[in-house]
Amino acid sequence: MKIDPLPSRAPAFDPNDARYWDETDLAAELHRAFEICHSCRMCVSYCGAFPDLFARVDRDIEQRGAEGAERLAHDDFRAVTELCWQCKLCYIDCPYTPDQGHKWLLDIPRLLMREKAQHAKRNGVTLQDAALGEPGKLGELSSGPFAALTNFVNESRLLRKVNARVLGISEEFPLPPFAPQRFATWLDKHEPLPGAGDRGTVALFATCLGDFNFPRIAASAVRVLEKNGYAVERPPQQCCGLPNLDGGDVDAARAKARYNVAQLMPYVEAGQPIVIPGPSCAYTVRKEWPELLGTDDAARVAAASMDLMEFFDKLRKDGTLVREFDKPLGKIAYHAACHLRAQKIGTPGARVLGLVQDTEVEIIAKCSAVDGTWGMKTQHYEMGRKYAKKLVDGIDAADAAIVVTDCPLSGQRIRAENGVEPLHPAEALARAYGVELGASP
Repeated sequence: MKIDPLPSRAPAFDPNDARYWDETDLAAELHRAFEICHSCRMCVSYCGAFPDLFARVDRDIEQRGAEGAERLAHDDFRAVTELCWQCKLCYIDCPYTPDQGHKWLLDIPRLLMREKAQHAKRNGVTLQDAALGEPGKLGELSSGPFAALTNFVNESRLLRKVNARVLGISEEFPLPPFAPQRFATWLDKHEPLPGAGDRGTVALFATCLGDFNFPRIAASAVRVLEKNGYAVERPPQQCCGLPNLDGGDVDAARAKARYNVAQLMPYVEAGQPIVIPGPSCAYTVRKEWPELLGTDDAARVAAASMDLMEFFDKLRKDGTLVREFDKPLGKIAYHAACHLRAQKIGTPGARVLGLVQDTEVEIIAKCSAVDGTWGMKTQHYEMGRKYAKKLVDGIDAADAAIVVTDCPLSGQRIRAENGVEPLHPAEALARAYGVELGASP
């Protein structure tokens, strides 16, 4: 019997809704959604999930007398879910979503996240996902005085092979290094630029990578914000929770969201914007926290939060961005991170950097196929490389002086595949302003 693409009621994507955890309800929605996708096939080249899905439906049509997706079973759902790395691009381009006003209410990323959450609730979070799900705790333990030892371990081929066997973390993926000086330590010692605070104060949600792995990104954000007249405060904060969601651990993600919202609310009450120098974390704060918590405070924090470069782009639009640049940047190959596009803000950093004299920005809107923790997993590493090849080739073809990406994990893919050291747009902007950091952090 052909599946009706029209839902009898709105799909359950709120983890606080009892229907979210109903296995029968989920199976019915997976059948309906996959029927639509199989008929459309627009997203066949986006990731490995869609070709796998289409092959499974075609198998059932050819071998089992199916009309469409109705014969797919639990193992099929699992296989498709595991190949989705949650870039969200299929949702952005899909013509059948709520955002497009379509009555079919299709949302494949949220649907597959729901399948993963149910699987984790039934079977527990895997050791692999547990290991990858706590970058904040790992950063606390491994950065600072223990950074040299941890980085030595991460660079050891023998120990990486052990890690790959025990935890399933690819020995080939270049893990982010840990910083000998954490961002919070740098900020405590930092002497603000003249004029910092003349235009107000912003709260910086530095992200785990900005705090413990790449503090130069967060520190550059501070310098550029200060150059534009803003004082910067770092509220107490934990991981945004996205790595937990990647492993289906909704409870852990909710606990982190609850803590962070409580810490950020005083800044919201004070009228301070919250800026986030990482598109995946910004997406989580703005899109996932309100769903996870379902509270007014979570909605208010989300509304007050912006991607860091979106904040600077707002200043550009307002005519208040400082445009006194000291150094041209030449040609920039600018990677358009998927989770920027998922927030529907495009590439604000490219627009801002394009203001610098004698600077040309070429946008490369191709996926790095890392997206959180997926690309680090042993079983997905080679597929990730395959789907990142368009990005890698685009960067090579640009023949640019600088490669820029808002996403530090995409930066790790670029380092490995292109052999170049990418900058965050805040680092590039600091260079243009002449407030670039010295040897530390």
